[in-house]
Formats: sequence, C-alpha cells, structure tokens
Amino acid sequence: YAERVIGSIRRECLDHLIIFSEKQLRHVFAGYAKYYNCSRTHLSLAKDTPLGRAVQPTGQVRRVPHLGGLHYSFARI
Repeated sequence: YAERVIGSIRRECLDHLIIFSEKQLRHVFAGYAKYYNCSRTHLSLAKDTPLGRAVQPTGQVRRVPHLGGLHYSFARI
C-alpha cells in the first residue's frame, strides 16, 4: 500500500512542481493529502473518496481547484 501511495504522490504531485524548501514541501503534502482524502475518487472505493462525500443531486456544477490548479474537482453549489 505504501508503494502505491508514494507513486501516486510522485506522479500526481511532485513530478509537476519544483520544491525549494522543506516548508514548501510540507505545505504541498498537506494540500495533496486533503485533496487525496476528500476530493479524489478511488476505483477501489466505487469511485468515492476515503472520507466519503454527500450526493448532491441538484445545483450548478463548479470546478474547484486544488494545489494551485494542478488538480480540479467538481461540486454542485
């Protein structure tokens, strides 16, 4: 499991950023962890997130940026 998570962090996050300090790296990891657990869908969880999401049947769909626009999720507002 650890190798899979480390690979996801590298492919989806670190391969697209230049990190200059440990403080910046910790900030990026915190943002990615929030995205990974709250917004990113997982096939093994039937396309849900580890923390779960409420189904929003109505409303206007908006794009929500994560990690400064590196990733996006969509939510009904």
